[in-house]
Amino acid sequence: MIVAITGAARGIGLATAKAFKAKGATVVIGDIDEEAVRKAAEEHGLKGVRLDVTDRASFEAFLAEAGDYRVLVNNAGIMPIGSILDESDADARRCIDINVHGVMLGTKLALAKFVPEGRGHVVNVGSIAGILPTPGLALYNGSKGAVVMFTEAARQEVAKHGVQVSAVLPTFTNTELVAGTRSPKGQKNAEPEDIAQAIVKIIAKPRPRVTVPAKFGAQLKLASLLPQAVQDRLNARLGLDTIFLDFDESARKGYDARIRS
Repeated sequence: MIVAITGAARGIGLATAKAFKAKGATVVIGDIDEEAVRKAAEEHGLKGVRLDVTDRASFEAFLAEAGDYRVLVNNAGIMPIGSILDESDADARRCIDINVHGVMLGTKLALAKFVPEGRGHVVNVGSIAGILPTPGLALYNGSKGAVVMFTEAARQEVAKHGVQVSAVLPTFTNTELVAGTRSPKGQKNAEPEDIAQAIVKIIAKPRPRVTVPAKFGAQLKLASLLPQAVQDRLNARLGLDTIFLDFDESARKGYDARIRS
């Protein structure tokens, strides 16, 4: 089986590539950081390709390099944080272009191959932020909410053709995306390997959507039944009302520079 993974020079994408390779799959990784994806590919015995998920020609070339792939993992994404009043128009456009358009483009290209063949699986890496609005994450919330809805609509449309489309929604995960922030009270961050294992499992046993950790799915459903005022107080108690507004800007400097370059 050939697996293609976007945004895979580091973090969740690279952990997922390693997990699939450990299962015997041939893995092709793409990333806009050409040097990083080359080094990651060499180190882990993968095929690495420069990929700009916002550009159709680049995405088509990446998938052509993957050949007769059976799985596409749309993982590439960025997470600008901070007050909505401080977010630039450029950040907003880039966030939507990568997180939403990149996922849509990859999904469409993969489905154009999978549907006629009557097989294949697209996994879109969303986020719990796609179903849990959080102050300081407005741009990211909006982008990941779009991914959740897009993925479910696509799944329903192509299921009759024997093709799978799934969403994996990680919680706070120890990657560069959360640099300079703190965890919600009483919560331990997930590791990239946790998300990778969830993606591998959803290919082996397809499901429309999973959260990581799985218990969060049930907890969020229960919380959604509470009055909004109670939900707001609960979020404040966990610190979710300030985590992405009160953060260490110096610790995020490198990441912010990279996602805006």
